[in-house]
Amino acid sequence: GMNAAVRATVRVGIYTGAKVYFVHEGYQGLVDGGDNIKPATWESVSMMLQLGGTVIGSARCMDFKEKWGRLKAACNLVKLGITNLCVIGGDGSLTGANQFRTEWSELLADLIKQGKITAEEAKRSSHLNIVGMVGSIDNDFCGTDMTIGTDSALHRIIEVVDAITTTAQSHQRTFILEVMGRHCGYLALVTALACGADWVFIPEMPPEDNWEEHLCKRLIARGSRLNVIIMAEGAQDRKQKPITCDQVKNLVSKKLGFDTRSTILGHVQRGGTPSAFDRILGSRMGVEAVMALLEATPETPACVVSLSGNMAIRLPLMECVQVTKDVTVAMAEGRFEDAVNLRGKSFQNNWNTYKMLAHVNPPEVKVAPKIHPLSVLFSPSQSNINIAIVNVGAPCAGMNAAVRSAVRAGLIQGHQMLAIHDGFDGLANGQIEPITWAQVGGWTGKGGSNLGTKRNLPGKNIEQISLNIAKFNIHSLIIIGGFEAYLGGLELVTAREKYEELCIPMVVIPATVSNNVPGSDFSIGADTALNTITTTCDRIKQSAAGTKRRVFIIETMGGYCGYLATMAGLSSGADAAYIYEEPFHIHDLELNVVHLIEKMKTSVKRGLILRNSNANDNYTTQFLYNLYSEEGKGTFDCRMNILGHMQQGGTPTPFDRNFGTKMGAKSVMWLTDKLKESLFVSPGRIFANTPDSACVLGMKRRSLIFQPLASLKEDTDFEHRIPKTEWWLKLRPILKILARYEAVEIDTSEVAAMEHIIKKTGEIKGGKI
Repeated sequence: GMNAAVRATVRVGIYTGAKVYFVHEGYQGLVDGGDNIKPATWESVSMMLQLGGTVIGSARCMDFKEKWGRLKAACNLVKLGITNLCVIGGDGSLTGANQFRTEWSELLADLIKQGKITAEEAKRSSHLNIVGMVGSIDNDFCGTDMTIGTDSALHRIIEVVDAITTTAQSHQRTFILEVMGRHCGYLALVTALACGADWVFIPEMPPEDNWEEHLCKRLIARGSRLNVIIMAEGAQDRKQKPITCDQVKNLVSKKLGFDTRSTILGHVQRGGTPSAFDRILGSRMGVEAVMALLEATPETPACVVSLSGNMAIRLPLMECVQVTKDVTVAMAEGRFEDAVNLRGKSFQNNWNTYKMLAHVNPPEVKVAPKIHPLSVLFSPSQSNINIAIVNVGAPCAGMNAAVRSAVRAGLIQGHQMLAIHDGFDGLANGQIEPITWAQVGGWTGKGGSNLGTKRNLPGKNIEQISLNIAKFNIHSLIIIGGFEAYLGGLELVTAREKYEELCIPMVVIPATVSNNVPGSDFSIGADTALNTITTTCDRIKQSAAGTKRRVFIIETMGGYCGYLATMAGLSSGADAAYIYEEPFHIHDLELNVVHLIEKMKTSVKRGLILRNSNANDNYTTQFLYNLYSEEGKGTFDCRMNILGHMQQGGTPTPFDRNFGTKMGAKSVMWLTDKLKESLFVSPGRIFANTPDSACVLGMKRRSLIFQPLASLKEDTDFEHRIPKTEWWLKLRPILKILARYEAVEIDTSEVAAMEHIIKKTGEIKGGKI
């Protein structure tokens, strides 16, 4: 993802009229100068998006830590008239950048004294602006939900976990996997969530004393053919003694007699092609970094560009560095709860979800032969609540992760969990049965829908559905799916007036590759589809590298929603992405053709055009292919690809597994609270008829929130099955700027103010937050 950030910084910088330079080999290149600092051009950052690492190089530099080294670096910058520095690195690199900026005036004065620069040169470079972007696979920098490179590292890890679990299930084995994270357990924690690990060791929250016994008990209680233990390389116990892979391996094999294998992933995690998420994150951060530099004044503190939810924000660099150091201090002092809290809301949510789902002993549910009224069901330790789960609409990756999480969270609460097969049809036909802890084992890594799913709405089956809700004593309903799930939920809410049985709490979890469910910025499954499209575009672009002057026209899924086309355009470096939400006309098509003809005159002799499936009734993918082929005659030739249903398949990405897991668990906790508020009208019957008893659970801006289905109707374009407001439309101008279109306006209304992290996490005084 670093290359995406470099590419965006260079192109947006050039777009704004700035002169942009590459500094090769990190701070060492800044100190050495010469050929290490070269002007960057538009073409020089082409074909970078799909490359791992960083093409301009990076190096640990001891010289820059010394004042003489920083003097040489300052002299090199002044001679070239560079007054803005964009630094991509970890907290060490960013702290060094801030020190460089703080002593800039002093360095200039010393250079004048030594006769290295003139007073005039010093005056032209009187102030140095600094902006940081965090590039670290450990995700160990406080203030941002994700650092550049973390998601790609998770992709590498999950690929290995998936490969290991298949062999382990064949051989009945226990696997221990060590991932990177010397001081931060983010990779280990998310991996554990994404693969349903039996145990995770992270430095921020060491296991309780006597953990060896607890670990063995848990592995025996699972009774599984496959046990997976995930370790961060910085794993430690409460006395801060390291816990090693070999230590855990010896414990499990000697005490339990299990066939145990350990794998240390090492630098595999740093390599490979960056994920779509990292490319988009790097691109967004690069754009925001340039904006921050252009708006900076001598009084503005050095800032770091961060991600909060789905928003790019700016935070004071040294505040973030301070909180990052506070985490280390908290761990050293044994204040582990403080360490988890300081890591931020995203880390806390992951930890809390893991703790809930990693139950030591799965609850034993006494299932009666038939589902009887609550008064006679289960032992007193049970909650006497039945929660049913249904998948609706087209299948997508991550649905199974949400079902697994919801089932296990519900069982932990003491509820009876019911699986409804084949969507609302199955609910009408009585295809309903209890689902157990063991049945959903291993579901996080499986694509599609194990419960079966159909697009049909409740509609004419409403009466039969209401009868089955009463017959099977369903007290609340989780609907996982796309726009049909949302519509179906609305139909059930509307029918409450006629059918009292439908007056139960309901929650809709958005899961669709189209990402078109009102009430949520993201849907489960969209990230997996986006990575599929991005990988395909990479291969297509590569095929054009040997065949000069070729333009590819690719059709993506999404119905009327242009999310996939737009985001895939950003992650694959497309020249244009046609979508329904942004109407286009023959004049726009003409501009795009001319743009490509001009592009063929440069060293980048290939083009990539994306079109959302329902972008325009008349300007079809075939029409675009014919138009570009005709107009490009003699300059370029065309090829057409319709990606089709391959976008719905495949194993879910780490993001979709993690997102589905958190959504499933959160929905059950919300339903549990709603059921406590609901009125019991008779033994075993619940009555919940308020608008807020039927909600969509969605990610909005920075957090997961529940919004009443009825209140979302105003924000819904029912004809085109999309929300009326879509946050990602604000990223469309970035796509155009990076493709070198002129006169593009960027909406900067939401990113003008710098925020503060210290206030959010709370200052630490006397060992307390």
